[in-house]
Amino acid sequence: MRLTANEARLIDRWQRGFPLVPRPYDEIGRDIGLSEKDVIEMLRRLKAGGVLSRIGATLRPNTVGASTLAAIEVPQRRLQEVAALVSSEPCVTHNYEREHAVNLWFVVTAANRRTVDLVLDRIRGASGLDVLDLPLVRAYFVDLGFALCGPTAGRVVEHRRAAAAPRIWDADRLLLRAIEDGLPLVPEPYWRIALELGVGQHAVMRRLRRLLRSGVINRLGLIVRHHELGFTANAMALWDVPDSEVDAIGERIAAHTAVTLCYRRRRASPAWPYNLYCMVHGCEHTTVRQQIATIAEGAGIAALPHAVLFSKRRFKQRGATLAAA
Repeated sequence: MRLTANEARLIDRWQRGFPLVPRPYDEIGRDIGLSEKDVIEMLRRLKAGGVLSRIGATLRPNTVGASTLAAIEVPQRRLQEVAALVSSEPCVTHNYEREHAVNLWFVVTAANRRTVDLVLDRIRGASGLDVLDLPLVRAYFVDLGFALCGPTAGRVVEHRRAAAAPRIWDADRLLLRAIEDGLPLVPEPYWRIALELGVGQHAVMRRLRRLLRSGVINRLGLIVRHHELGFTANAMALWDVPDSEVDAIGERIAAHTAVTLCYRRRRASPAWPYNLYCMVHGCEHTTVRQQIATIAEGAGIAALPHAVLFSKRRFKQRGATLAAA
């Protein structure tokens, strides 16, 4: 999809810091010189064109529900079949083929760890294949914002936040469930959500502010699809880092502006020895490889066992669900 200059500005400016006011699209319009109606129509066009996934929240991992990254080594002749099986699970949010013998990678997100385990067990049973379960140990940077016109502002590396997990109330869960598919494209979206929940719109906005302050919500704004924006050379870089050094190195890597995700995951030894992961999204494979090499050199881990897995095919991509079953 070819973006207009206004659409590119809209995406760049509002991937985070979405206005928590009764008429947010009106405030956005005043910021970029458009009417409220024009902003809503522009967002509808971006959504219809596949560039915009939703207007909503990205959540700090494992604060509200539970999730894991999982992977399967699938024979090439069965890849379409197994990918379809994995994608059919409602709790699977992302499902990609990557360039590696362990070639099918997916994320399971649900209300609790028991549900995550049930999903993995169903996939094992139905496919007859082993599933690597690689749960998060610590997130250093989780953002997935994409700058089109310049550097993205608002990067927050995880070590700057309080280590304690914030308290989550039942009302928080209900609100986050209500916006899983995004804020409605109407002049007063918080009022529409409030009506659904049986509360006032100012109560909705206050609760969202609290979830942002506490770090439960990483960012609130436009959630875009990177492939449709031209970010088609996307790689997951993995390293086997000594456990005593991984947090310091993870924080260092997370601060690099090319990194869109950085986290520590549990090893699945001996089959999968890696514990430090980062994602770099770009437009050219050569550039992304160079960026990963620079990141590794700067962090002093270039000589450690590592792998670089470029995405090949996207089978599924959607926002997280807090479903319990």
